[in-house]
Amino acid sequence: MMSDQLSENLEKLAAKEIGNVVFDELLSRHNSWKIGGSADLFVEPDSAYQIAEILRFSVAKEIPLVVIGQGTNLLFDDAGVRGVVLKIGNRMADINISGSTIVAGGGAWVPRLARMSMQAGLSGLEHCIGIPGTVGGLVMMNGGSQRRGIGENVVNVSIVDQVGRAKQLTRSECDFSYRYSALQGTGCVVVSVELNCSAGDVKKIRQGMVQDLCLRRHKFPRKLPNCGSVFLSSTEMHTTVGPPGQVIEAAGLKGQRVGQAEVSQQHANFIVNLGGASSMDVLLLIARIRQIVQEKIDFDLCCEVRYVSPQGEIIPAHIKADKADKADQFGASGK
Repeated sequence: MMSDQLSENLEKLAAKEIGNVVFDELLSRHNSWKIGGSADLFVEPDSAYQIAEILRFSVAKEIPLVVIGQGTNLLFDDAGVRGVVLKIGNRMADINISGSTIVAGGGAWVPRLARMSMQAGLSGLEHCIGIPGTVGGLVMMNGGSQRRGIGENVVNVSIVDQVGRAKQLTRSECDFSYRYSALQGTGCVVVSVELNCSAGDVKKIRQGMVQDLCLRRHKFPRKLPNCGSVFLSSTEMHTTVGPPGQVIEAAGLKGQRVGQAEVSQQHANFIVNLGGASSMDVLLLIARIRQIVQEKIDFDLCCEVRYVSPQGEIIPAHIKADKADKADQFGASGK
């Protein structure tokens, strides 16, 4: 339940010129798993100025704040978020191309960015065509496919830091590595990114994108809600035991279910929502997968997906899953 003080502060924040504001917005509408309770205050800003205003106010009043894009890599708790959820989306999605330089807003849809780069005859973003997220999230996670990352093309990133200050960071300051950037865990918001691409043949770029999309349609589940890859891959893992999907399938876990959450029959590194899955269903299934893989293959799977707590804390989902599994076992033994 929201405290009187929090309620009062959220009313004050909502009264400011900060973009589109909604109280008690269901978060299941704003993530690809279609899971999660409501946010006390849901805001979609129009500008870096509005983002800074929200961040400054939230810090000053100690209001929990969660920043999202399309929510493709997040598992929200069924209890929602007792604070503010700030969505960087269509209101901040401009894409401008000049020569080999692309400037994209943090809320730009990644497949749209890839298509526009192709149409401009620019190569380097082909691997992003099938990634269903926003540019801000892609930069934050150094996302990509085929073991590539957007960081390869970054020139600089414009952000608002956790206390509301506008900054511009160079590529080296972002410290990109596989599925990592120094932006993670800082509480900053990606406002826009400048990218540099190389000239290429439009026909060849398009062919590469079509091939990538065809492979994804054949390989990955598309009809049921999911967050994409659940478990993190790594060079060490590939070298020793193989990619996560292969490892989970080898452990006999395809089709494994907890409640309405299921290990995809199509690709074992995907957990699908069969309809009405809860956050606890997903967490307990993650814990079960990790336990069985550890027992059978002696490898510790870590999550790429992040869990968002009602207090606004964002952590790798396997950390919360282990706690949830222990609590579930304790509860079962105490009955």
